[in-house]
Amino acid sequence: MAIQRRSNQADIAERLGVSVSTVSRALANEIGISDAVRRDVQRMARTLGYKSKHTTAAVSGDKRAVALVPLGSATSGLSGFYFGIVEGIRQQAAEAGMVLDVRLVNESVVTLDMIRKQIAQADAGGVLLAGIDAWDELADWCAAEEIPAVLVNGSDPQMRISSVSPANFYGAYRATQRLLDAGHRRILHYTHRYRPTILQRQRGFEAAIAATPGAVGVIVNTAERKTGELLADILAGKHDVTAMFSWNDIAAVEMLEGLYGPESPLQPSFSMIGFDDLPIASMATPRLSTIRVDREAIGRGAVRLLAQHMDGEAAIQQLEVGVSMVPGETVFTVQTMATR
Repeated sequence: MAIQRRSNQADIAERLGVSVSTVSRALANEIGISDAVRRDVQRMARTLGYKSKHTTAAVSGDKRAVALVPLGSATSGLSGFYFGIVEGIRQQAAEAGMVLDVRLVNESVVTLDMIRKQIAQADAGGVLLAGIDAWDELADWCAAEEIPAVLVNGSDPQMRISSVSPANFYGAYRATQRLLDAGHRRILHYTHRYRPTILQRQRGFEAAIAATPGAVGVIVNTAERKTGELLADILAGKHDVTAMFSWNDIAAVEMLEGLYGPESPLQPSFSMIGFDDLPIASMATPRLSTIRVDREAIGRGAVRLLAQHMDGEAAIQQLEVGVSMVPGETVFTVQTMATR
């Protein structure tokens, strides 16, 4: 039986159509080699099982990635949401043998140059962008430089960058259907600025309303009315609604006291459902009815998807993580309301 010859740098060069010198410099991480060529060489080295004294972490099987997490969301009321995602990211990275650098960034000043610098500082071969939406310049750069990237808790409607997010459309549809099943026919949806993920929640709400004869949906955006203003509108009967589906738990909890306190003219007739199942939802009185998002599963899925791209998978993918209903104590049936 013939002994199989070990692959060498000439084999890598032949497969890629580059010089042996280019392969040697790329494997040694020398300057003067583009990131795209370096990744191609390292990827082919892994494929052929080539090892040398210059083998980098990426070639030897380890992967290096950086996760950029929005500072505001991590330190505000959304901290519980992104903390869960980061936990999932860390768990999956450790299981996959991925060297992961998690960094907080100011989302209000996120630029392509900043992302490039973060990747370079971490010596990363891929990037996770948590709560950061894609834009043309970023998408073009990732494509041109073949930078593996995944949007975490985000989505790209143009399918330029892969993403992992909760099932926003179906979660919103289910929340609205829960209110419809309780007999409500005039329901308000409080929504936020139009990130693609939040827009999917609005579409789920609209689809459930449209599928129910006689149902009327009212949509109010945070750009139009702040939480306190909307609460005052509801208490004054401005929208003539008996239930509300909120775009997230934070806005819903901010209105709980006004809607369910002893001075409320609606108590206990008004129904409300949030989204995310943040820790504040379970601590609220009454316990907020909401849609639970498996945040750790989002983080784990993002790492798995990034690892696939770092291994050469080029197809853009959009992964949705299933959600579930948390019954809570803020949904009342129309029949119950009529007897109180």
